[in-house]
Amino acid sequence: MVYTPGVHKKPYNKSSMIKQIQLEQDSGKSLHDIELKQSLVDLNRAGAPLIEIVFEPDLEDGEEAAALVKELVLIVQRLGVCSGRMEEGALRVDANVSIRREGDPLSTRTEIKNIGSVRGVASAVRYEIDRQQSVLENGGNIINETRMWDAAAKVTVPMRDKEVVQDYRYMPEPNLPPLRVNLTTREDTQDIISVPLISDRIPELPAVSRAKLIENHDLRPEIAIQLVNEPALFDFFNNLMNKKRNPTKVANLLLNDLLTVLNRRKIDVNNCTISVEQLDELTDMVLQKKINLDICRSVLEEIIGNRKSPFAIVDEKGWSLVTDSKEITEQCKRVFDDNPKLVKQYRDGKVKVLRALLGILSKTSDNKLDMSVASKIMEELLRK
Repeated sequence: MVYTPGVHKKPYNKSSMIKQIQLEQDSGKSLHDIELKQSLVDLNRAGAPLIEIVFEPDLEDGEEAAALVKELVLIVQRLGVCSGRMEEGALRVDANVSIRREGDPLSTRTEIKNIGSVRGVASAVRYEIDRQQSVLENGGNIINETRMWDAAAKVTVPMRDKEVVQDYRYMPEPNLPPLRVNLTTREDTQDIISVPLISDRIPELPAVSRAKLIENHDLRPEIAIQLVNEPALFDFFNNLMNKKRNPTKVANLLLNDLLTVLNRRKIDVNNCTISVEQLDELTDMVLQKKINLDICRSVLEEIIGNRKSPFAIVDEKGWSLVTDSKEITEQCKRVFDDNPKLVKQYRDGKVKVLRALLGILSKTSDNKLDMSVASKIMEELLRK
């Protein structure tokens, strides 16, 4: 599943076939200090098991490449085999890029290394496509080389060429017996592994979660993708939907209001200290129209880092929503008295000034009015 706002307007499905999978051991890495003219070897990860997955050239742009990497991160996290954190080196990405005219064979490719994030994958591939296109349009040739992604400058820079094809000399490992798999039945033996049996045992994969969100809760694909892309939000949503609630409103509260507050505080959603119980209470208050979304965000600000009850905070600060029609009517009349020109413009046919009057009403009431009720009352008063 791919969702790439700004490049592709709507989500769509795309598959990339696996070409090969290699099981390896980390051999360590070399560190070169140019100033000291010394090279050091870091063996801290030597011997750590690695798996390398090579995909076929099925993708067409940087956003698709980023979506593939994101899907892979979600899968390994669900399986519990890897944290998937690229910034920690738990998952590394090298991207091969080549361009061609439609119908032509694949052309010379370049390999991009040093990509440190999912968004970096999209940016690096996009840059390299543009660079290769510019080279060809100016009469140049693409050379087979390894390039490095400079995340600060947002460019790829040459590392080394690949004029000589590398001979890796793969040899059979005598201590590893052949892997025999049974693709049809759930019979598992010491020598033959049942793939259907493994499939039964693994956790629900991201693609299945998205499909369930769309089918069971009638969520738009964009929303389902956003929820599954953030495991913490996905868990929050599932817990909040244990009660009968409007799924779209619950999802919007998480994706719009909770994320807005966390981003403002520069807190990663995975490090969110707000409990499910607090969110449960807050969600009820919003859906029952005891508070509006502006107050909801204020409450979220208050409960970050503590165990305060949202209800207690609203009660303590007097943030409860005013729904009494008499009180709202009186406040509307006060707005009319203070803004006679806007009232006259409305009654002269400029109905768009209603928004301005409602904005003034909301501001003078400290956002404590039920604006759906207030809007109806104000319109009725203006027509008299």
